[in-house]
Amino acid sequence: MAQGMKRLGTPIAALLGLALLALIATSWLINRDALRQAVEAQIRAVTGLDLVIVGSTDISVFPGSYVSFHDVRLKDGGSADPALKVDVLTANLRLLPLLLQRFEIADLMLLRPYIHVRREANGDSNWTPFIETIARTMKPGAENQVSFSEIRVQDGVLNYEDAGTKASEKLDDIDLSLAWPSISRSFAATGQFDWRGERVDGSIGISDFVAALSGDRSGLKARLASAPLKLAFDGTVANRTSAMMEGTLTIDSPSLRNALQWTGQVPPAGGGFGRFALKARANVVGGSVALTNVNVELDGNVAEGVMTYSNNGRQTLQATLAADALDFTPYISTFRLLASGAHDWNRQLFDLNALSATDLDMRLSAARVTVGPSKLGRTAFGANLRGGALALSVGEAQVYGGVARGSFAVARADTVADVRAQFQFVDVDLASCVGELFGINKISGRGNLNVSLSASGSSPFGLAQSLDGNATLTGHDGALSGFNVEQLLKRLERRPLSGGGNFRTGSTPYDNLTISAKFADGTATAEDIRIEGPTSRVTLTGTASVPAREYDLKGVASLTSGGNDGTAFDLPFVVQGPWDDPLIFPDPESLIRRAPAAAPLLDAVKDRKTRDAVRSVIERFTGGAQQKATSPDASASADPDKAD
Repeated sequence: MAQGMKRLGTPIAALLGLALLALIATSWLINRDALRQAVEAQIRAVTGLDLVIVGSTDISVFPGSYVSFHDVRLKDGGSADPALKVDVLTANLRLLPLLLQRFEIADLMLLRPYIHVRREANGDSNWTPFIETIARTMKPGAENQVSFSEIRVQDGVLNYEDAGTKASEKLDDIDLSLAWPSISRSFAATGQFDWRGERVDGSIGISDFVAALSGDRSGLKARLASAPLKLAFDGTVANRTSAMMEGTLTIDSPSLRNALQWTGQVPPAGGGFGRFALKARANVVGGSVALTNVNVELDGNVAEGVMTYSNNGRQTLQATLAADALDFTPYISTFRLLASGAHDWNRQLFDLNALSATDLDMRLSAARVTVGPSKLGRTAFGANLRGGALALSVGEAQVYGGVARGSFAVARADTVADVRAQFQFVDVDLASCVGELFGINKISGRGNLNVSLSASGSSPFGLAQSLDGNATLTGHDGALSGFNVEQLLKRLERRPLSGGGNFRTGSTPYDNLTISAKFADGTATAEDIRIEGPTSRVTLTGTASVPAREYDLKGVASLTSGGNDGTAFDLPFVVQGPWDDPLIFPDPESLIRRAPAAAPLLDAVKDRKTRDAVRSVIERFTGGAQQKATSPDASASADPDKAD
């Protein structure tokens, strides 16, 4: 066997020797000018572009077979601006044809190319001649059929300009390999590039390259992966009159906010827009994308439905989605009506830029919705954003144990937000409804709330200053915490001067509650406030300042069962101070007049200065002045049973 291998190796070695001698002889005998001209002619024929060589030319036959052109330009014959500039363009040659004095390019290597793509408003490009020519030369039987099947790009730059949209993009540090094997009709491109400061890995596979270049339908697989965003498409592509794609689209991003910023979009103000994932059946026609069988996830919210997106001069997003549960807390977490840790309105200016970035038309439905502390049941609502005006509508929401309907609109005028809100809450739990909406935690029971308000301002404080509209609250079978009217009235009926120290403790049950207020320039005027309980009745008049968040009210509390002498006992009182902890104290003059020993003092003192001095002493004695001047804790600790 060893002798057989020896006999077989001898002719192989001789053949290799002859090939080596042929290469050496070819390197001596070859016409380098003819070789250079042949390579130039092939490049011109294949690309359809003019080849201009500014620098020198290097030719090697052995040991490497190549032709290298330095400082090369490829351009359309009708344009002075080159479509491609290359520092070094190397055409590697096929070995066997070279031995037969036939010059065929095996592959091309482009070192530091500058690729300029300019798209005209009519859709044509400065690369259109190249695409048309290579589509023609790649067809079987073509006159100048392309011989090479690979192009490699190293350290390249691509500059893209769109005359129609005035858009421009730049890709740097491009390392790319383009291959279309001669034994198949496929095409593949793989590589990396830098875009807007991020490294992107990409790949494209086309099942029928000739059909794709001609605009006919072909299979397409594309992948792009970067730190902000990953995108994949698997389907078909065609380009007869406009680009059309159909297939499965997958998008994944650890932060949608970062991905939007990276792609040049303006993300919505506020929080949220973190983890994002989308999978859908996509149909792309020109600048419009229609998505069906959508499964989308954002910040843990998962929904299904359909979506459409178009970018024909202005971005427009339409969607109809359904979800089992939605949590909107991340999107309102940075929006605060009140200043952090204070009882004053937030004065930070609104960021309204997101209102003018995109047009939006969205319909959402969910079995459960969370908005901050509020928990909603089955909810259907819509959002429409067009021309900088946002409109939210709630068809029906199960909330606070009842049902809510209404609308909320925001229109932008420079840095000022014009806000309108109309809501109706039917048969809701008042403790949670009024507490969460207005921060008033002293009302319990069930009832209805109707709100119609409008305001204009550049901050929550500005809105509070300009608030106009009206609000009506009706309740039943509840209580007002913070004071016990019946207990206080009975005590003061027996002892008018026993003081009001405990006026801010306990609760007042009611059968019916009516509150009607009108708002004008940030001031709420009480039009009708009535509290009707089993044994007492309370009416209130006055105003409340929305910007200052303070009450200035006067009221009358009455025992409906009548006094000890058979007459009704009425007690005027005053409510003043901040919304969350107001001061409530009885009118001292009415108490003095009901006290047999003290009433003549007011009638006897005619001089105003003397009358005020006596009244001041009596107020200190009864505790009325103490409630005006001391803290809530101090007034609540007074013992009325020790004063008489």
